[in-house]
Amino acid sequence: MFKELQLLRPRLVGASKYHPVKSIIAAYEEGQRDFGENYVQELVEKANDPEILAKCKQIKWHFIGHLQSNKVNKVLGIPNLYMIETVDSEKLASVLNTTWSKLGPPGTKLRVMIQVNTSREEVKDGVNPKEVSNLTRFVLTECNNLELDGLMTIGKYGYNPEDGPNPDFLSLRGCRDEICQTLGLNWKNINLSMGMSTDYEQA
Repeated sequence: MFKELQLLRPRLVGASKYHPVKSIIAAYEEGQRDFGENYVQELVEKANDPEILAKCKQIKWHFIGHLQSNKVNKVLGIPNLYMIETVDSEKLASVLNTTWSKLGPPGTKLRVMIQVNTSREEVKDGVNPKEVSNLTRFVLTECNNLELDGLMTIGKYGYNPEDGPNPDFLSLRGCRDEICQTLGLNWKNINLSMGMSTDYEQA
């Protein structure tokens, strides 16, 4: 998954689901630091793997899958958790906020991204683009233990770049523009996470 950081400083998050520990270590040794996992149990097992703990001390885990409220404790309890990229409701934001106050290091905030369903597909999670401002306002004003890192989307699968700019990527950028204008935020502080292995360059 591609992350846009202040436009000119991209970060590549390696989606490591289904990949064995040895592959993660190999990528880490080549300089990769950010890894994304979709499933809670797989993330818990990898993050606590003795070999990864010993050889990948600066690894940063991003949770990029759908997170159920009853599994928040498991995710927030792992070592080297860097970010939750899939906040899509006030309920989940509230649970993350409360749980981090108990499990997170004192004086720290949990980085989160708001997931937006830019393609508006029923089978995908994420808040409707029209509701992004409301959820963003809730995170900023009601969740003192969360730090808003930006917005994330999983675009419609199979889009052909030859057809022009990806509408999902344009939509996410539009959402960023809207929340910055509505809530008085600096766009440089609102990162965008979008794009997969087939379209990260366009993202």
